[in-house]
Amino acid sequence: MSRIRYLVMLSLPIVGGMVSQNVMNLVDTAMVGTQGTAALAAVGVGGVFVFMTLAPVMGFSAGVQAMTARRVGEGRVGESARPLHAAMLVILAFSLPWTALIYAVVPSIVPHLNGDPAVVDIGNGYVRYRVLAIVAVGANFAFRGFWNGIKRPELYMETLMVMHAANIILNWAFIFGHLGAPEMGAPGAGLASTIATFIGTGYYIFLGWLYGRPYGFFQRAIRKATIRVLARLSSIAGLQTFLFAAGLTVLYWIIGQSGTVETGAAHVVIAILLVGLLPGMGIGFAAASLVGQALGRGDPEDAAQWGWDSCKLAFVAMTLLGFPMIFFPDAILAVFIHDPATLAVARAPLQVTGVYIGFDVVGIVLLNALYGAGDNKTVMMVSFGLQWGLFLPLAYAVGVGLGYGLLGIWILQMIYRAIHTLTFAFVWRRGRWKTSKL
Repeated sequence: MSRIRYLVMLSLPIVGGMVSQNVMNLVDTAMVGTQGTAALAAVGVGGVFVFMTLAPVMGFSAGVQAMTARRVGEGRVGESARPLHAAMLVILAFSLPWTALIYAVVPSIVPHLNGDPAVVDIGNGYVRYRVLAIVAVGANFAFRGFWNGIKRPELYMETLMVMHAANIILNWAFIFGHLGAPEMGAPGAGLASTIATFIGTGYYIFLGWLYGRPYGFFQRAIRKATIRVLARLSSIAGLQTFLFAAGLTVLYWIIGQSGTVETGAAHVVIAILLVGLLPGMGIGFAAASLVGQALGRGDPEDAAQWGWDSCKLAFVAMTLLGFPMIFFPDAILAVFIHDPATLAVARAPLQVTGVYIGFDVVGIVLLNALYGAGDNKTVMMVSFGLQWGLFLPLAYAVGVGLGYGLLGIWILQMIYRAIHTLTFAFVWRRGRWKTSKL
């Protein structure tokens, strides 16, 4: 079997799961879009703030996957679930006080993200419901890392399908007031997402009991050494994700200086962008497992080749997905935007997204491959430096200072993401990650 074909077979379940996640995001956006531009803006601003609050627990996915894949490559299959056990313990201890803190400060923070009173009112309710799922999100990301690490991504996809189906039904119930539920509007989407996330956690545990016992699921004691290594990897990955999410929050604030229409348009373009990027991330997750297992076998050259092969596959797939964004932007946007002025603002940024998405995903694949190798520190330094040191200051200067608005910011983002990809390609080629120890 050729390497590309093997990579496709491993990636397809992961990509399927990522696509289903995109479908859920787009369904959410389409449903909320019926509530008006203020609702779209509130969910957009609130969503990136929620992303920032979830970032500390999301980092456990990278740590669990890297350690699990390395143990499988070393032939220590029966110990593969130990990183998952350690992650679940740490996530539970951290998430409870973190959730209480964030829930309390939401009304003080959301008004600073957008000055429109209607956006603030809707955003407060949406965010408060979403942050109640922090512990479940952390558990789900840890399970994702485990299933990908043992190369059983179809179980990850299966859980996402269950979770997303539940979310769609619950959205319909709580946004519009069906099935005896109150009509809550956009905040109902937040409540629906939280309930669906806990459903996903329960299903992950059920699958772990069915399929995880040969890997030591709930059969191996948690070791302090495992917690230490996991904490090192996951804290760096979590910090990188937090800084990226904080940067995205700042970006929404910058865009918000131009008005609610621009914020709503940006939310829709970003939601559509994820249709391309998340499948590419799925290929990156597959690359992370293959890289980790190759390093566990003591074959760094094979690990390096898996990184490049994954880039080739992701570039072709995502470039094809970019074509409809370039040539049929209005047909795509009309599904989510019902206001002509908002659609007009979103049109050109979506076309710019279609131009650069194939190149952008190469950097995302290599970022995940570095996570698989355990070189999380390099990922954080590169991502933080480019986003906060280059893109965000220039985005404010171009979008607000010079008055080029959303389109100017999106063209600048294309340049920033190109530099991001080239930097990670250089890091991967240099190869210092080959000596990373887990």
